[in-house]
Amino acid sequence: MTALHTVPLRQFLADFTRLIQEPHGQTEVLAQGSTLLATLIGQDNWLPEAFAEPHAEHYQQYLLYADPLSRFSVVSFVWGPGQTTPVHDHRVWGLIGMLRGGETSQNYVRHSDGTLQPEGPAVTLHPGDVEKIAPDVLDIHQVSNLYADRVSVSIHVYGGNIGAVSRAVYLPDGSEKTFISGYSNSLLPNVWDLSKENPYV
Repeated sequence: MTALHTVPLRQFLADFTRLIQEPHGQTEVLAQGSTLLATLIGQDNWLPEAFAEPHAEHYQQYLLYADPLSRFSVVSFVWGPGQTTPVHDHRVWGLIGMLRGGETSQNYVRHSDGTLQPEGPAVTLHPGDVEKIAPDVLDIHQVSNLYADRVSVSIHVYGGNIGAVSRAVYLPDGSEKTFISGYSNSLLPNVWDLSKENPYV
């Protein structure tokens, strides 16, 4: 990734940090954050290839940035052809922006007998689309790569350090299995080196 290609992500991180430090409620953060994320995914020249690499057997969750105070995190989700998640929750608010390819997301709700059932039709995301999730609205879903023959990449923003949040996957009977996802990478993209952008200063 060249120095100039770090600009969109760095600008997004600065703008989102300004947003999150204001005394906004969740609704306003999701509304304004959706606009910021739509701007970021409106161009596809900034994500380093190392954070867009698929795995042959399962999806990848690459950490791009974690706020030092755990107020938000930004990750790239990379889906190999035909890959899907288990039914799972997040327990924090989130924004999902489609960068490449496509995703389908099926929401679930818990019925009175404790089982989980699909809620409404599946949502399909194409490049440029942004979806919101929140624990007090719809937080349980299953996500799949829309395509069986290509890689898809989405950029997610969560209201916490999502790789360290204790959450759950769900069986059809509604029973939960807790997990902490962690991340697929051990190194982060360096968006802070400005030396090559201003070589004569």
